[in-house]
Amino acid sequence: MRVGAATLAGGLLGLVGTLCFFLAFGTDYWLVASDNCGPMVIKDANGTERQLVEAVTASPPSLTLHHEGFLWRCAFQVEPTAHATLATLFTNQPESKVCIHGYLFPLPVAMGRVPHPSYDAAAVFRGFWTVLMILGLVAALTGDFLLVCGVPFASRKLYKLGGAFLIAAACLFLFTLLLYVLWMEAMDVKRYVLQERGEGCHHPQVSVLYGLSFMVAAAGVPLELLSGMVFMLVGRALRDAK
Repeated sequence: MRVGAATLAGGLLGLVGTLCFFLAFGTDYWLVASDNCGPMVIKDANGTERQLVEAVTASPPSLTLHHEGFLWRCAFQVEPTAHATLATLFTNQPESKVCIHGYLFPLPVAMGRVPHPSYDAAAVFRGFWTVLMILGLVAALTGDFLLVCGVPFASRKLYKLGGAFLIAAACLFLFTLLLYVLWMEAMDVKRYVLQERGEGCHHPQVSVLYGLSFMVAAAGVPLELLSGMVFMLVGRALRDAK
């Protein structure tokens, strides 16, 4: 009975943790930033220049809000009094928002013919961040699959192996979060946010925040770690019971 309850609890924790990881991967709110440089022109996936629509004409001028993740990077205009995090919620998405592919974001990629200096400074961070996230997702899926296969047969080997994969996934995402924090705190992120502005923005005011995707990933790490530890203990309990 105790083993069954532990298995159920571990399964629920692992399920929620894995969902958190995939939600963080699929949403584009790792980096949330705003600047007061006015409308910006960005290039879409086809290389066509698109200018953001000035959605707010009040004085003082509206802010440009950026949010970026693994798959997309987006920007749109908001009121100067809007809170950056609240403005990026799904229920507050404006029609003027323009998004382009950004498979390696939120860490910089080369733009144009000559990469910006902030790209060179963070290229290593970007590569490791991408690899760690992909490996973490693969480890979480593998662990969940092994546990699903092990539950009908109460296989202690599959329990322990699946638990090990979940612990590995938690550790990989923890390293992903730490690497992202290192990039946010050690690199000149404000300069990176303004890299497409060139020299046309004088005295910019840039605000940089950790987005909801980062917070969701951080919430999934302890859940996945606890789930892996529970299944490791269940596997040991089944071994001792024989």
